[in-house]
Amino acid sequence: MSVNIGVLAMQGDVHENIVATRAALARAGMKGIVKQVKTPSEISKLDGLIIPGGESTMIGQMSLVNGAIKTIKDKIQKGMPVFGICAGLILLSKNAKDRVVGKMNQPLLELLDVRVERNSFGRQRDSFEAEISAQQLGIVSSRGVFIRAPSIEGLGKNVQAVSKFNEKIIAVKQGNILGVAFHPELTNDPSWHKYFVSMIKSKTGNNSSRQQNNKNIRKPQSKNQKPKFNTAKLNIASKNQIKNSTKLPQQ
Repeated sequence: MSVNIGVLAMQGDVHENIVATRAALARAGMKGIVKQVKTPSEISKLDGLIIPGGESTMIGQMSLVNGAIKTIKDKIQKGMPVFGICAGLILLSKNAKDRVVGKMNQPLLELLDVRVERNSFGRQRDSFEAEISAQQLGIVSSRGVFIRAPSIEGLGKNVQAVSKFNEKIIAVKQGNILGVAFHPELTNDPSWHKYFVSMIKSKTGNNSSRQQNNKNIRKPQSKNQKPKFNTAKLNIASKNQIKNSTKLPQQ
């Protein structure tokens, strides 16, 4: 199985996420292509998408201008796994506000049912690295870099909080959406990217099985469809019957 994974390349940690995802694929023993994507056409061909850390307002505005945001939303709604990192988490959320400024007027995908607080851990000078875990995802211990990191204040009923730091929610999962407030790609630990790759594997594996099952299902014969006969054999049989019927009985 080979997968096609894209990193949204409007702005932010694009290269670092490509490197981390390739490492995750190697550890998972999977084949795949990991590349930067920008256009709706490129995004439409993906099995999975990473929206990287950076400036969420800039990423959103640029995606809006070139039409990518519509394609991204459509693909996610149809089940494509997506991994939102820091700014990506904000962009995926239904509601976002800044810790100081308050309500932000920025484009959002509004797919992840959470309320996010931007700059929840402080500004650039307050950046730090910490050990975190997500037992529910099988990530016992990992490192995360917090740079103007957001936190998640409110969860919808279908959203699962999978990691906290200092009592603040920093990672969530909602179906095919994974969102984190920190930067796992800036460490040497690909645990989070490996988990995301497993989401893609599960999705593409299910699709492959469904397609194979559909191939194996024979279409029912239509009521109006006439049965097919081997006319050549019928003709031979008819000739033999005529020939035998013309023979006179022996005296």
